[in-house]
Amino acid sequence: MNQVILIGRLTKDVELRYAGEKPVANFSIAVDRPFSKEKVTDFFNIVVWGKPAENCANYLAKGKLVGISGRIQNETYEKDGVKKYKTDIIAESVEFLSPKEESNKAEKSTDIPEGFAQVEDDDVPF
Repeated sequence: MNQVILIGRLTKDVELRYAGEKPVANFSIAVDRPFSKEKVTDFFNIVVWGKPAENCANYLAKGKLVGISGRIQNETYEKDGVKKYKTDIIAESVEFLSPKEESNKAEKSTDIPEGFAQVEDDDVPF
């Protein structure tokens, strides 16, 4: 069984490219180790394919919190006569965990008392 679940923050913006006609997104996340006496952070390379890759490119940015479910994939290649190793997380599911940004900052008025909502004139039935 090869399954991994991670929650972390993007360390850079998503890079979207196309392999033929299929979209593929690459980004990395930082994940803190929970049981470490000192703060230790691990960094993971994430690869997302298909429509979810386009969604990641459109809605994620550096610093956003995400949940990743997928599998680990190792690759070996040779560069300049030296054997190199690469480990990626191939995401099967990406959950956007950061709150949705406000599209209209004017709606967040401090003049509205707590417990009350701002209502537009079109919403009033009379």
